[in-house]
Amino acid sequence: MSDTQNLTLVQAVRDGLHTELREDEDVVVMGQDVGRNGGVFRATEGLYDEFGGDRVVDTPLAESAIVGCAVGMAAMGMRPVPEIQFSGFMYPGYDQIVSHMARFRARSRGRFSLPMTLRAPYGGGIRAPEHHSESKEAFYAHEAGLKVVIPSTPRDTKGLLAASIRDPDPVIFLEPKLIYRAFREEVPEEPYTVPIGEAATRREGDDVAVFTYGAMTRPTLEAAETLAEEGIECEVLDLRTISPLDREAIVDAFEHTGRAAVVHEAPRTGGLAGEITAILQEEALLYQEAPIERITGFDVPYPLYALEDYYLPSATRIEEGIRAAAEYEP
Repeated sequence: MSDTQNLTLVQAVRDGLHTELREDEDVVVMGQDVGRNGGVFRATEGLYDEFGGDRVVDTPLAESAIVGCAVGMAAMGMRPVPEIQFSGFMYPGYDQIVSHMARFRARSRGRFSLPMTLRAPYGGGIRAPEHHSESKEAFYAHEAGLKVVIPSTPRDTKGLLAASIRDPDPVIFLEPKLIYRAFREEVPEEPYTVPIGEAATRREGDDVAVFTYGAMTRPTLEAAETLAEEGIECEVLDLRTISPLDREAIVDAFEHTGRAAVVHEAPRTGGLAGEITAILQEEALLYQEAPIERITGFDVPYPLYALEDYYLPSATRIEEGIRAAAEYEP
């Protein structure tokens, strides 16, 4: 059994970056303030001192340039890991992401791959302004050629980050900053990977299948424990990767419950809940016993502080949605 460390999620990010920098000299971390300052959330703290400015690179405040430079580096065989300070700041680099990062392998007819991992803290709940808090992961899941990974535990974070950096194709790695320091978990010190595209069953149950990811995993599990006291047993599936989705695990969970709810903090319209609902309609319709509940953020601009807690799905709101699925009778 390997030695472990008791880490928060953001510490697991740093440990994962440290491990991959040590294991592969082609790995380069880059972004605004990631070097001497250690990043806005200290996710890269100490890396500059150990690996130097050639491998932990402070860049100008220019998201298009950060992504574009990483694309060129990856095309030439390096494994850059650019950081965007907040996911809401990725839009100036969006053209680079969708026109080059996502399409380089296809446009070059397979001549080039892009082994790069674009990291960004995402999501709300920390009392930051709106562009620091929104949850627009569906933008990137919609783009063919990108993998989109969203961890929810420290152990998964290190393993998924390693798998992303080692992947031959580009990955968007979104880190739920609401739970950066919310809890700790034992994380192996040795290098390891968690497979991209495989969901994790966080709780078993036979009454309602609940699909979620990122920061919403914890309140979903809290709601499931409360509902268990009422006799409603939930199977909670943490997707971990929203592109590609683990369709087999989603369908399997639904087939043995017949009822489902999907929880995410992103707006409802165009969100992953709609895609998951469509998968279940296409592949498991004959098992369905109730309408599929969507427990999500609202279709409004991300609110400022006073309404933030109302906007995000709380354990109470999640309970209500799951209960509606469980109690529905035709």
